Amino acid sequence: MKIFAIADTHLSGNPPAKPMDIFGSHWHNHWNKIKNDWLATVANEDTVLLPGDISWAMKLEDALNDLREIIALPGRKILVRGNHDYWWQTVSKMNKAVDGALTFLHNNFTPVGKYAVCGSRGWVCPDDPHFTPEDAPIYRREIERTRTSLETARKAGFTRIILMLHYPPLYAPDRPSGFTELFAEYNVEICVYGHLHSEAIKQAPVGMINGTLCHLVSCDALDFKLKPII
Repeated sequence: MKIFAIADTHLSGNPPAKPMDIFGSHWHNHWNKIKNDWLATVANEDTVLLPGDISWAMKLEDALNDLREIIALPGRKILVRGNHDYWWQTVSKMNKAVDGALTFLHNNFTPVGKYAVCGSRGWVCPDDPHFTPEDAPIYRREIERTRTSLETARKAGFTRIILMLHYPPLYAPDRPSGFTELFAEYNVEICVYGHLHSEAIKQAPVGMINGTLCHLVSCDALDFKLKPII
C-alpha cells in the first residue's frame, strides 16, 4: 500500500463551469492532467489524501458530480475541508450522499495501515500579515479541532500519525504556531497541506519542522501530479 496526496483540485463539473486557467495557462485542463497521473500511479489498494478545496460547488448536491469524478478513480480517498468547500456538511450527511465511498475527516481520524490519518481545515496563523482579530477565534477553534482528531487517534493506540490540513500549519519555518506545538505534543510524523498557489508556493514552509516532515501538496505546486507520501 502507498499513500499519495494532492490538494486544491477546484472542480466545477466536466466540462468545468469555472475553468481554472483564468489563474494561468498552466491550469488549462488541470483535472485531466491530475486524472491521467492518478490512473498511471495509484492502485486500488493505495490511499490518496485530499486536503481541501475539492469543489467550487456551494451545496452538497451540486458537489456530487465532482465527488463522483474522484470516487471513480483508483484507491481510497480521504478528504478534509478547504476554505472554498462551502458544500461541506456533517460527516453523516456527506457519507450518506456518497454511500460511504469517500472518507471525510472532521473531529475524527481514520486508520490507514499502521498510520492514523488525522485532519482539520486549519486557518491563517497569527504571524501571517493577513491575520486579523476576526481570525483569532477561528484559529483557536481549528487548533482544538486538530487536537481532538490527534487525541482520538492516540487513545485508539496509534503512534504513527499523518496530519492533513488545508491551510499551512505555520506562516514561515521560523514562526511556530499552535499547530506546530501539536506536532511535538502528538509526535506527528508527516503533515500535508495545500491552499498556497502562485508566488506563495516559493515561500511555503516545507521539510522537517519541529520534528514533522511537512509537504505542500496544492496541485499547481506539484505540476498536477500526485505526491507520494508513504
